[in-house]
Amino acid sequence: MSSLTDKKCAPCEGGVPPLSTDECQALMAQLAPGWVLAGDARQIERRFGFKDFFRTMSFVNALAHIAHLEDHHPDLEVGYNYCHVRYSTHAIDGLSENDFICAAKIDRIPLH
Repeated sequence: MSSLTDKKCAPCEGGVPPLSTDECQALMAQLAPGWVLAGDARQIERRFGFKDFFRTMSFVNALAHIAHLEDHHPDLEVGYNYCHVRYSTHAIDGLSENDFICAAKIDRIPLH
């Protein structure tokens, strides 16, 4: 089995079913602790905490770079010392492997 971080997001314009709850739970096991399967298995989310605004924005910029490279973008809520990340594939109103690929790549961002 290939690691999620070794994969690349595939374009998704709809026409495919979202992952099942069982498929999502299997992929959740490959993510760092802190990710939550939410919204009736339609999204994954994680809240990251930081010491200060500079570290928060450094994380957001690194995350934005990943989103740009993968062409798959999360919903973010950002404040002084936190970033709440939510992934869902809007074209299919649920989760795709792309969401888990990006989450796994975000897990590799150093959190100093």
